[in-house]
Amino acid sequence: MSDAPAPKPASSVRIGCAGWSIPTRAAHLFGAGDSHLERYAIRFDVVEINSSFYRPHQAKTWSRWADTVPLGFRFSVKLPRQITHEARLVEVDTLLGEFLDQVAGLGAKLGGFLVQLPPSLVLDMRVAEAFFGLMRQRVEVPIACEPRHPSWFDAEATDLWEGFSLTRVAADPARVAGAESPAGPRSARWRYWRLHGSPRMYYSRYEDPVLEQLAPQLLQRGTATAPAWCIFDNTAGGHAMEDAARLQELVGRG
Repeated sequence: MSDAPAPKPASSVRIGCAGWSIPTRAAHLFGAGDSHLERYAIRFDVVEINSSFYRPHQAKTWSRWADTVPLGFRFSVKLPRQITHEARLVEVDTLLGEFLDQVAGLGAKLGGFLVQLPPSLVLDMRVAEAFFGLMRQRVEVPIACEPRHPSWFDAEATDLWEGFSLTRVAADPARVAGAESPAGPRSARWRYWRLHGSPRMYYSRYEDPVLEQLAPQLLQRGTATAPAWCIFDNTAGGHAMEDAARLQELVGRG
């Protein structure tokens, strides 16, 4: 386990990336360490695990990751596509149970879950309430939902966020009107931004004018009990870590 202290952020804002593989262009941002994750966790205090969307990991893998990072570090974990995209939230009791049992290896370093929905998934309150009710029976940690169909941005969805203490992700680029802003009650215990890269998703970097506009939003919306998480997902071009480090500077953490 790393003995390095966790970074000391303004407690209301946490900044990180979707994954911890350090590209050559960002290597100068990090010190020495036995692994990419150990080096990453000295600079940033959160990470989003996307690989869980594509494949399962053994419980011992989750435990090893948890043992690698400082005490204050937190992981956000993306739900598997078998649950969100293939089963489309329906009759997923067994799948969800198996997934949560694996992720339990993170222990107290589990920061929350990301539920990204397919663009074709229309809001069906009966299905959504059954699914998030099932999740809430099993977990108490924060849950962020990234819907990508316009129906999830209607007034009806407000009852869903409120009823299950969910936060709706603020996404860039926004696929539908309203997706650029977070939503949900304070009881959700976090606000969640995902920056995928714009104009070219996953490849484009974020220039200073965009980050300078974002920084005060994070500081305004985040609190000690419901922090603002900002995750850079523009990893394909290798820009995520540089952008995250720059945003750290702008919110007073660099």
